[in-house]
Amino acid sequence: MSKLLHLTLATGDYESIRAIKEGTVKADGIELTVLTDMDSPTRHWRMARNRDFDVCEFSCSSYLLAKDKGVDLTAIPVFLHRRFRHGFIFININKGINKPADLIGKKVGLKNFQATALVWIRGILEDEFQVPHKKINWHAEREEDIPFAPPKGLTLVRIPPGKRVESMLVEGELDGVIHPDIISPIMNKDPRVKCLFERYKEEEIDYYRRTGIFPIMHTTVIKQEIVDRYPWVPMNMMVAFERAKKVAYQRMENPRRVPLAWFRNAQEEQEQILGKDPWVYGLNEANRKNVSTLIRYSHQQGMISRELSLDELFDKSTMGEEWKLPLSRG
Repeated sequence: MSKLLHLTLATGDYESIRAIKEGTVKADGIELTVLTDMDSPTRHWRMARNRDFDVCEFSCSSYLLAKDKGVDLTAIPVFLHRRFRHGFIFININKGINKPADLIGKKVGLKNFQATALVWIRGILEDEFQVPHKKINWHAEREEDIPFAPPKGLTLVRIPPGKRVESMLVEGELDGVIHPDIISPIMNKDPRVKCLFERYKEEEIDYYRRTGIFPIMHTTVIKQEIVDRYPWVPMNMMVAFERAKKVAYQRMENPRRVPLAWFRNAQEEQEQILGKDPWVYGLNEANRKNVSTLIRYSHQQGMISRELSLDELFDKSTMGEEWKLPLSRG
């Protein structure tokens, strides 16, 4: 019996990886220690700064910065987290902001500049609503996962230590906030704040139908030293992730698993709009456009020195269709 390769996998605790975490789906030739007990910022920071994990769900924009700087990571096109972003632009109701163009010249808070969600939001504002990112005054709460020098013409300052962009928005110290998550004042229905797009779901559906983009937030990276020594690892991990996702889809066919009264209706609506596999892995035409758009935004916003090619980002064995076949380690 051949010896298994022991690797750590750090990821969110998603339904799509449940079968891997529980061990009912295994990556051939690999024994995984699956770590799901940390939030995304912690996971990304630990991977970016310390390479704490062998395989890691990782911020797509941080990965682009890392590759631009020559960091020794490689990715497989497993995109565990996607999210539409029109609903994550929040405003103080007393600042005279009624449409995207009203953000020009305003003070807008963010957690940090390079978070993938915020790259997408700035890019969508610029592409879709003609709101140049350099015409907004950005106020960041925390340091970047991967340090970068803000380009000329970009106003980016750190807020005072101990402050939070959410509370500054409520108190009127900031005019708006863009954020990866639904902020607590919105969750608590604070009357002083609201979403810029009050009918954001309609905006997002329209965006998808026009562009075909369901924005990718995270990719999956592997330490380059592992890929170099065990070149079969990327392919076998791809196969395992795909199998686990199929198990998740099968589980979701039973609406009793989800404590939502109209879950089945929501599932059917999603399928009608996004198709049967919205979380598709691999580099099909839609995913190539998706990642290429994020690359363009990252370059426009001054975080990478050039528009990287997909060949530079992803392990070559996982860029075709071969990974969809059951493979052995060999």
